[in-house]
Amino acid sequence: MGTKKSTDTNRPTAALDELLALLELERLEENLFRGLSPDEDQQRVFGGQVAAQALIAAGRTIEDQKNVHSLHSYFLRPGDPNVPIIYEVDRIRDGRSFTTRRVVAIQHGRAIFNLAASFHIDEPGPDHEMAMPVAPDPETLPTLAERVKPYEDRVGAETIEWLSRERPIDSRPVEDPHWLLPGPRPAAQDVWIRANGPLPDDPLLHACVVVYASDLTLLDTATLPHAIWEEGQYMMASLDHAMWFHRPFRADDWLLYHQQSPSASGARGLALGYVFSRTGSLVITVIQEGLIRPLTSGAAVDK
Repeated sequence: MGTKKSTDTNRPTAALDELLALLELERLEENLFRGLSPDEDQQRVFGGQVAAQALIAAGRTIEDQKNVHSLHSYFLRPGDPNVPIIYEVDRIRDGRSFTTRRVVAIQHGRAIFNLAASFHIDEPGPDHEMAMPVAPDPETLPTLAERVKPYEDRVGAETIEWLSRERPIDSRPVEDPHWLLPGPRPAAQDVWIRANGPLPDDPLLHACVVVYASDLTLLDTATLPHAIWEEGQYMMASLDHAMWFHRPFRADDWLLYHQQSPSASGARGLALGYVFSRTGSLVITVIQEGLIRPLTSGAAVDK
């Protein structure tokens, strides 16, 4: 999925280096890999992390020139951030045009996540795409820390400090986050995203970085009409995640992540994401369903 190196002069950051280190899985056996989680105080493993690591594991077993064109995955159990994750790859099929892999992520002897990914050679064919929505240029938008600064009296200095931390993904929402201006909104949002520094010329790595970023805000889109923003009101968790990779892109160039939610019901919300390159090409489509369970006294918190 990679293209010619961006001429952007942004420098690599420590946070991006840490993400790339997470994607450098340890190969234990031919089809067996081990991944770690960040050394942070987390209750569970971030879904985008385990999905990106699973895709890296699958891709590292592909021996010819094929790029990932689709993935379908299910989050089965919360991951334990204090324990390494074992990724077991099943080489389901190696064809001339398509290659298929299945990956199971395991902790404490149980599957926490599974992924099926398909890889395809570059072939010519019909070409059309939906139009990119109109959005302000990313350089005209404030960083998250800059956007929150005027609300310091309300959110507190500790939150400002946390939001000012260096992050692997530079994320620029077009509008103020819903938790800054509570109230019902349309079930749609636009966010510019890119890796917080230049990346090596590895198409699989660029795909995995966007897989990681794609889980950061998508499910939130399904909560916008309901003004869900306070922690402790709802249990939210990704249930499944699917992506289709249409055209070459670089994850260290700006990408517009256009997100919308067509439905929420039965304690689940469905969200769609369309990722466009800076030049307006549709490069990725994302679909996710997530749990949005109201919490009451005694409510179960397990999936």
